[in-house]
Amino acid sequence: MIRIKTDEQIALMAESGKVTGRILSELADLIRPGMTTQDIDNYVEEQIRKEGMIPTFKGYNGFPASACISVNEVLVHGIPSGSHPLKEGDIVSVDIGATHKGWVSDAARTYAVGEISAEAKRLIKVCRQSFFEGLEKCRAGNRLTDIGASIQTYVEKNGFSVVLDYVGHGVGSKMHEDPQVRNYGEAGKGPILRKGMALAIEPMINEGVADVVTDKEDGWTVRTRDGKLAAHYENTVIITDGDPYVITLDERDR
Repeated sequence: MIRIKTDEQIALMAESGKVTGRILSELADLIRPGMTTQDIDNYVEEQIRKEGMIPTFKGYNGFPASACISVNEVLVHGIPSGSHPLKEGDIVSVDIGATHKGWVSDAARTYAVGEISAEAKRLIKVCRQSFFEGLEKCRAGNRLTDIGASIQTYVEKNGFSVVLDYVGHGVGSKMHEDPQVRNYGEAGKGPILRKGMALAIEPMINEGVADVVTDKEDGWTVRTRDGKLAAHYENTVIITDGDPYVITLDERDR
């Protein structure tokens, strides 16, 4: 069931989203060669708790950290570690959530570590822009699949692959609610978008093939099957009577 949020609930989500967006914006200046993914996770948790909020991911279905941090060929759900420093030329995706008075925001970015290749820059840019292509469809009266169709068209036009195994989702008092928000598919299908819907829209795209595999060792880490790079970009979006309200987009990231 798709839950329509009240103005009061949206206001609480927006407070959470402001913190989530700020942290992700700050990471763009903090991430550098020599840092570990555990350093990033420590910063994320410290900043969320400093605001009196709860790191949504920590303990979620047993996940051990406050952020999913995914390097290079890791698409999503990377577990932070202190034993593998980031290197010049890496790319790293950071996915975080904050819970404020029971209401959740969820967002992700992919960052360059130092100077990266031209193709890696293009992958990150296309992933980010594909979100905004989908965002254009986030208007009351449109259909849910209009979002994913727009994302897929843009990504594939630019020569990259949309991951089919993982999707966006509704968000609210829980991190994962109905509906699933696919990053692919045929437009004009599914539920009609209505004011008060809250959606975590998150394009996940690969440099090579769309196929991914999950590490058997930890049961979390999702990698591209061909070992090529992956990128992830996400925001929490509220459907309104007019323009969509992106609650996790910091001013510095617009």
